[in-house]
Amino acid sequence: MNFTRWSPRLPGTQRRAAARRTDQGLSPSQRGEGSVPAARGESGQPQETPSDVPALEDFSVPEILGRLPALVALVYGPDHRIAYVNDAYTAAFGHRTPGTTAADSCPELAELGLLPLMDQVLRSGKPRTVKSRRTRGGGSYTVTCLPAERTGGGKETGGVLVFAADVTDHAEAAERLRASERRHRETAVTLQRSLLPQELEQPDDLRFAATYQPGGTDAAVGGDWYDVITLGAGRTALVIGDVMGRGVRAAAVMGQLRTAVRAYARLDLPPHEVLQLLDGLASEIDPSQIATCVYAVHDPNEGRLVYASAGHLPILVRDQDGSVRRADEPTGPPLGTGGYLHTSGSIDLPPGATAVLYTDGLVERRREDIDEGVAALERALAGATGSPQVVCDRLIRSLGVTAEHDDDVALLVLQHPTRKGADAELFHNAALDLLGGIEAAPRARAFASGVLASWRFSPELHDLGVLAVSELVANSLKHGSPPMRLRLRRTDRRLIVEVTDGDEHLPRRRRAESEDEAGRGISIIATIASSWGSRRTPGGGKAVWCEFALP
Repeated sequence: MNFTRWSPRLPGTQRRAAARRTDQGLSPSQRGEGSVPAARGESGQPQETPSDVPALEDFSVPEILGRLPALVALVYGPDHRIAYVNDAYTAAFGHRTPGTTAADSCPELAELGLLPLMDQVLRSGKPRTVKSRRTRGGGSYTVTCLPAERTGGGKETGGVLVFAADVTDHAEAAERLRASERRHRETAVTLQRSLLPQELEQPDDLRFAATYQPGGTDAAVGGDWYDVITLGAGRTALVIGDVMGRGVRAAAVMGQLRTAVRAYARLDLPPHEVLQLLDGLASEIDPSQIATCVYAVHDPNEGRLVYASAGHLPILVRDQDGSVRRADEPTGPPLGTGGYLHTSGSIDLPPGATAVLYTDGLVERRREDIDEGVAALERALAGATGSPQVVCDRLIRSLGVTAEHDDDVALLVLQHPTRKGADAELFHNAALDLLGGIEAAPRARAFASGVLASWRFSPELHDLGVLAVSELVANSLKHGSPPMRLRLRRTDRRLIVEVTDGDEHLPRRRRAESEDEAGRGISIIATIASSWGSRRTPGGGKAVWCEFALP
């Protein structure tokens, strides 16, 4: 193949060739050649090319192309017939017969998707490049297709020079890096999901659903978490939080905080005291990482959420009529900052209401104020009806969260259902103020006996309930102080007996010796009841309770 008859159309070659042809037809004076070269040099005019500079045609271009490590092929005509392939091309894909079409004799060009590209180059006369295309044999190539003109004329004057660089090593290294990143991310996601509750606890009075969605494949996993914890006596704690940062470290810190929350919740402390303990723990775990968190407690007897927030987004509550309320205050700084005394607030949660707790991934968008995202969530919540899981799914869709979302999202939805008809008959409350002295004990027993009989409990459960009332009231009369109150609560799953008084001393179970005349009341309660516990009440005093599971 005579390569001197083919000219690759590279950027600038036409202008340079035209300039050479123009110069050849001009006289020396017209070309700016004169007797004052110094003046020409000073004026910035191009100087004369020395006559001893060789032309491109003086070099053995075909021999150079043959020795190139890159793959070179030259095709001509609209059918892209083979004109030349160099040794590197032959070593990679085998011998190619000149004159045959590329579609028939060069399947590798089709595998690389070059045939349509070569058509474009031939039509437009502009070079095209594709990067890191893979063949079936496993090789990867970056290919440039250049238009080439046959200077000698002829029927088929157009051609394409195909120049392919083997980037297999680079492509394999990039794939190994991507695989390593995928494994790292999968490890973080697995750790994150294993630290979240596998199944939410479902208390008697509330219904819950939750969703966690990690960020897209380009985003590292964060430290979002949520939890639901039954505290006893019908009370339920719920928590949602977000550890700042990404990756396995953030997920590990999240797991430690979630475990600590469950431990502190068992102490049945007020929400702000739980956050106070978490604040100190977060500083000890990793002073460089902070976390936001909301901890709330629902008491069915009060019909509201008592909560404390450490730098987290506000709880939203949708009432039965569709209006949405926002729990704005109080909000303290994030966990791990230290030196701040958190306080508790409250928001009503009447029957038929839905509350939403969420992390910033749901509402935060780039180039948009986060308040706009919270307002968008309020609008979406106003029209979201159905079960908690349905509400979860609708909010995720309404806020535009997809699998490619660039941040983690945790969402916790709870409902206080409205009960009617037969379902409502399974939920009852009864209370008695314990006035006077020791004569309050027989009144309490008589009250409990009548109430439990009206609730149609079995004789065995009736007797156990009356015994529990007798022991708790007697303990309160002996060790507590006014005001005292007995509360009985029946749900579809359990019977709850609770006595409150004005003394803050919490009872504890201890082994009573045979000669002791007291100290057996709590042991009896622990023996006959499914569970029992005590807590301090917000206004001062304490509550002691026990539960009996219904058959």
